[in-house]
Amino acid sequence: MRETDIAVIGAGPAGLAAALACGESGATTLLVDFMDAPGGQLIKQTHKFFGSERQFAGTRGIQIPDIIMDQLSKMPNVALMWGTNASGYYADSGVLTLEDGARFIKAKAKRVIIATGAAEKPLAFENNDLPGVYGAGAVQTLMNVHGVKPGDRVLMVGSGNIGLIVSYQLIQAHVEVVALVEAAGRIGGYLVHAAKLRRAGVPILTSHTVVRALGEETVRAAVVAEVDQSWQVKPGSEREVACDVICLAVGLTPLVDMMWQAGCEMKYVPALGGHVPVRDENMRASNPAVYVAGDAGGVEEASSAMISGEIAGISAARSLGFEVKEADARLAQLKADLAAIRSGPTGEKICAGIKCATVCGGEW
Repeated sequence: MRETDIAVIGAGPAGLAAALACGESGATTLLVDFMDAPGGQLIKQTHKFFGSERQFAGTRGIQIPDIIMDQLSKMPNVALMWGTNASGYYADSGVLTLEDGARFIKAKAKRVIIATGAAEKPLAFENNDLPGVYGAGAVQTLMNVHGVKPGDRVLMVGSGNIGLIVSYQLIQAHVEVVALVEAAGRIGGYLVHAAKLRRAGVPILTSHTVVRALGEETVRAAVVAEVDQSWQVKPGSEREVACDVICLAVGLTPLVDMMWQAGCEMKYVPALGGHVPVRDENMRASNPAVYVAGDAGGVEEASSAMISGEIAGISAARSLGFEVKEADARLAQLKADLAAIRSGPTGEKICAGIKCATVCGGEW
């Protein structure tokens, strides 16, 4: 049995920030991730972050894991486990089961921070199983991690930040983005990202969707159509768009299997991507030994994930009696940073979802 004060499950932006906060407190911390290296979605994000310096404004996402890992490597109280899947959590004993491909390992943690991220949602349409239909995460992995072009002509489906950013990254890789289609009547992501596509001449078709992929062995075209306010295809609006890739960026759903296993109170909140744990303002779930951070608590973006991870790390350490330097001031600043990121019209849905998932009064 391996024992630790705090176990952090997931080494994406939220998990890295949580582990750093826990490590700074002096708590023994175990950081676990099923990948062979840290970073999660950050390893695909070649664009520079904007906002606050506290969340690495001006730094490219791919650089952030190295910056945080440099600090973690100097903390003897932080242990790292790569290529290790957290396969179970037993709420009655606080025991985690970990699997590294060769053996099962039991770990007992006084507190667990679940930062498992989110998975891409699929989209149902005719022939959506043809080679050439990708999730946006797969396209990012091909381009930004392995340096492989997914194709020559891409139809992007979805105008959230992921769809907008990946479209621009495709253009930077000299891949033509023939159009971006969005079923809603307005763009879902930040206008600063959409403006880059418009300047590059990419048509952005709101109130449109893809209804079928065309091709025998691979995608050769897509049929897109206009939809009405009830999301139904308008008769006679279908048209064919030549492409060899259909890239789906239609949203993410939180990975919350361990939250269910931990017996946490859960709530279905569409604005946050699906089922999420009910938590207090310090990211503590109804199981007092469990905290949530990042997209596992509701789909947002990497800056928000890092902030929620730091909040969870500080709060988990303090709950065990560890001293955190200027903890109250840091928590207040972090919560103010979150509010700033969520401000504006694009954050209204997120704020409403967070309110639904937060315990009344802010604390258990």
